[in-house]
This record gives sequence, C-alpha cells and structure tokens, in this order.
Amino acid sequence: MSNVTVIDYGASNLLNVVRALEHCGAHVNITDNPEIIAQATKLVFPGVGAFGGCMKALRERNLTAAITNYIASDRPFLGICVGMQVMFEVGEEFGEHAGLGVIKGRVVRIPAAGTDGTAHKIPHIGWSELQPAQGWAGTILEPLHNAKNAAYFVHSYMGVPSDKSDCLATVDYDGVSICAAVKRGNAYGCQFHPEKSGETGLAILRYFISAPL
Repeated sequence: MSNVTVIDYGASNLLNVVRALEHCGAHVNITDNPEIIAQATKLVFPGVGAFGGCMKALRERNLTAAITNYIASDRPFLGICVGMQVMFEVGEEFGEHAGLGVIKGRVVRIPAAGTDGTAHKIPHIGWSELQPAQGWAGTILEPLHNAKNAAYFVHSYMGVPSDKSDCLATVDYDGVSICAAVKRGNAYGCQFHPEKSGETGLAILRYFISAPL
C-alpha cells in the first residue's frame, strides 16, 4: 500500500480527498507538521478558499519552506484547486499575494464574459472536458489516454503560466482557455477536483498513488 501525506493547514475540507485516496488504495497520513511533510514520499495539498488566506495559513504553520523544499527534491506532489493556484508566483484574489513560486506566472480572475462578449457565470462551476495542452504520457493524466474526459470545477480564478510548457491540460469556458492542470517536474496541480470527478478523477489519483518515486 502506498503512503500519501495530505497537508492540513486548518482551512481545507479534507474528508472527500482522503476518502478518494483511500478508495484508490493509499494509506493516508494527515498532518500540519513541517517535519513530517519534509519526510513524505508522496504529498497532496487540497486547498480551498482564497489564495491569500491559504498562503497566510501556511506561513502561520511554518509550512511554506517544508512544501517548497519537498517539491525541489522532485518527489511526487499534487496540489488541488487552491492547492494548485498557490504553486504560482502571485495570486490576485482580494489583492496581490505571493505564492510558493513553483510555477512562474499569476493567478487571475476568470474573464466575466466569453470571447463573444456574452457574460457567463462566475464562478466556473460544473463539468468541463479536459483538453491536452501537451502529451500526457508519463504524467498523472496518462490513464485518460487523451480521450474525452470531463472533470468537476468550482473556481473564480485561474492560473496563467508564463511558460506554456507548464500547462498540462486546458478547458474551454465559452472561448476562454483555462489552464486545468500544471506540471513542473514531479509537481502537479489540478484546478479541478479529482475527488469529485468520478472515474476520471479516480484514475488520476490511482496513477499518482502507484507511480514510482
């Protein structure tokens, strides 16, 4: 059984993520201890709420260095929703806030209208089809085989990588291209919620759990 460490920074709803990981065969250790995070073999960060609040909570618990040092070691990491957003350098939600800086770029508000000028709903909520931004072989999206796979989203802000090669998948929201997943080395981020995305999400989590270190 694979051991997966899940970061608890006091604001995230961990239950669905933990249950999904356990369903996929992982032994889950929930922690806010930076020493345990530093020793993890696979690390998941399921963030919720706002970018700035998330980063504040990480700083208050002395977790930022533990997370960035872990990622720098090239061990498997998965950030979910806001857990993906804080991988970026800067977030613009409720002011400008510094992120972890793993992915160069900014997290900005989703445009209020599609490319035809028609207003659309913000936040972007519901199922959207993942589209490859690059090849998925050898990544957590490999089990999807570039087929039509929908994932579940709930977000008002989106990450915009400075280097397009960091974007692994996109979704189309009325002509607005949203980066749905990122990859930098062994560090991955999903803007969508794999734990709420049915078999598509479970396939991603199974790959993450079983992938060699």
